[in-house]
Amino acid sequence: MLETLMIRSRAVPPDPPRRRGATSLGPEKDRFGVLKAVLSAVPWLQAGMGIAILLAAGLVPWATGKVLAAMDQKIQAIDVHGDFVGDNRTAIERQAGQWIGKSYFSTDLSDIKADLEARPWVETVAVRREWPGRLEIDIREKKPLAYWTDGRLVSRTGEVFQPPNPEVAGRLPQLAGPDERIRDVIAMARTMSDNLLEHGLGFSGLSLERRGAWTLSLANGIEVVLGRDQVEKRFERFITVYENRLVSRSDEVSRIDARYTNGVAVQWKPEQVASGPKT
Repeated sequence: MLETLMIRSRAVPPDPPRRRGATSLGPEKDRFGVLKAVLSAVPWLQAGMGIAILLAAGLVPWATGKVLAAMDQKIQAIDVHGDFVGDNRTAIERQAGQWIGKSYFSTDLSDIKADLEARPWVETVAVRREWPGRLEIDIREKKPLAYWTDGRLVSRTGEVFQPPNPEVAGRLPQLAGPDERIRDVIAMARTMSDNLLEHGLGFSGLSLERRGAWTLSLANGIEVVLGRDQVEKRFERFITVYENRLVSRSDEVSRIDARYTNGVAVQWKPEQVASGPKT
């Protein structure tokens, strides 16, 4: 007997019909996920701090300007400090007084410095503000080292200047020479002055001609011609001869020419020539 086997399969329900106008939500969810990932990756704290710093940087100059404008006032007084020999304190105060009444903050102190340093005797000027409305000015005068060519003065720093009252410098050595050789003249004068002092002689002056010849002047009035060549050697020869032969008769000597190879030529004062040189 044949048996008939019937195999039933589970029925698969058909897909429900789509409604009109309905769309799928899958792609939209993916887009929102990407956006959330991007936003979560942004360092919002650092970005916020950066924006705050930029805003502050822009506001600080504006705020500073507003504060200074509110605090600004006129310069009410100027104090001048310094030891003055050649210049005049009253004249300096009068010149600096032109800034009284100007803005305390906006006045350029370098303008005051440059204006005062244009005075012949002034070497350096330092200007500073003192709250609430005062300026303090410290002035250092030039220190004259010697008189220079044509009645000018030369300072200890080697600067030639021409004040209206050079005589206030008092008794100083007389140096002369081309302006471009001033440092050479000063160096030679210092060397000779120190050497003369060691031998009990005083230094009075030194002259350098444009052709290069040197002439030394002593404090006792004697003029020593050294020429252009072997100046140091000739100077030493003069010292030797002076100490050995002339020191006792120095008041009779007018001029010594040291340009000779083995000695010097002595020019006596006129009264000594008339009566004959002493031996």
